[in-house]
Amino acid sequence: MTYRMPPEWAPHERTWMAWPGPNPTFTTEEELAEARAAWASVARAVRRFEPVTMVHGPGQGEGARALLGPEVDLVERDLDDAWMRDIGPTFVTDGSQLAAVDWTFNGWGAQEWARWEHDSKIARHVADLAGVPALSSALVNEGGAIHVDGEGTVLLTETVQLGAGRNPGWTREQVEAEIHARLGTTKAIWLPHGLTGDYGVYGTQGHVDIVAAFARPGTVLVHSQRDPAHPDHARSQEYLALLRAETDAKGRPLEVVEVPAPQVLEADGHWVDYSYINHYLCNGGVVLCAFDDPHDEVAAGIFRGLFPERTVTPVDARTIFAGGGGIHCVTQQQPKV
Repeated sequence: MTYRMPPEWAPHERTWMAWPGPNPTFTTEEELAEARAAWASVARAVRRFEPVTMVHGPGQGEGARALLGPEVDLVERDLDDAWMRDIGPTFVTDGSQLAAVDWTFNGWGAQEWARWEHDSKIARHVADLAGVPALSSALVNEGGAIHVDGEGTVLLTETVQLGAGRNPGWTREQVEAEIHARLGTTKAIWLPHGLTGDYGVYGTQGHVDIVAAFARPGTVLVHSQRDPAHPDHARSQEYLALLRAETDAKGRPLEVVEVPAPQVLEADGHWVDYSYINHYLCNGGVVLCAFDDPHDEVAAGIFRGLFPERTVTPVDARTIFAGGGGIHCVTQQQPKV
C-alpha cells in the first residue's frame, strides 16, 4: 500500500491544535495567558474556514472554552507543549483512506529545556481520535521540518534531519529513503540550515517552514531578508540561489517567489526569525502571520496574488514566535479523502 502526503492546499477535513499549558516555554502566568490568547486567535481564524479540534491538558478545558468559544471542539489528553505541527501526526493517504505517520519525537533534538514524555504520544492519540491507523517511523522528525508539493518533492534541512540531536548515525540517503517511504515523495531538496533566530533557546534548529514553502507545484515561497544588518540577509541569498538552481520531482525548474521579511530585526536583544512563510492554508483561507509591521500588507498582497480564491486573514504572531514558532507550527491539517 502506497501512501502520499497531500499538499497543504488540498481540501481539509479539519485542523488539529494543542492548547498551551504550564511548561518551560511559557515561564510565567503572564506569558501563559498571552500564549493562550494568541493560540485562540489562530484557532478562531482557522475555524472560519474549517472545523478545529483543540487538544488540551487535564483540567484546562473550561479555560480553553472561555477563550475559544463554542465552535472549537475540545479533547483532553496529557500534553507537554503546544506545537501540534511537530508533535502531531503527518496525515497521508492511499487515495481511498487516511493514515497518520507517527514520527519519533524527542523535544526538537533533546533540547535541555524540553519535555516530551506526553508529546511523544500525541501523534498516536490524534490518529486514534481521527479513526485512522498510525504508521510508526524510527526517524526523529517534526511536521515543521518538511514541506511537500504533492507531486513528489519535499523540502528538508540538514541541521534538522541530519542533526546529531535527532538522528545520529543516519546518512542523508537513509533519511531520504525513510522520508520518501512515509510521504510518497521521490526527490528531496535540502537547505543547509534555517534562519538565525531558530537556533536560539526555544528554536527548532532549522525548521524549513519559516524559510521556504510550496505555494503550488513548481512554485516555492522563500523568506527574503533584505536588510544587510541581519545575519539572515546572507542566508536568504543562499536559499534563493539554491532554490532557483533546483528542479522539482517532475524535472521542472522552480519558480521562486521572494516574500520580504518584516522590517523589525531584533526583539528582546535577539535576532528575530519573524517570517511570513510560516502561514497556514485552510479551506478557502490563508491564515497569515502578522507583526504590526509595514511589510504585513506587502506579504498579504503577495498571498492574495498567489491565492486569489482564498481569503487572507492576518493574525498577530509575535507572541507565538517568542515561544519558538509561528502559525504553521501550531496547526496540523487532516486532509479530506
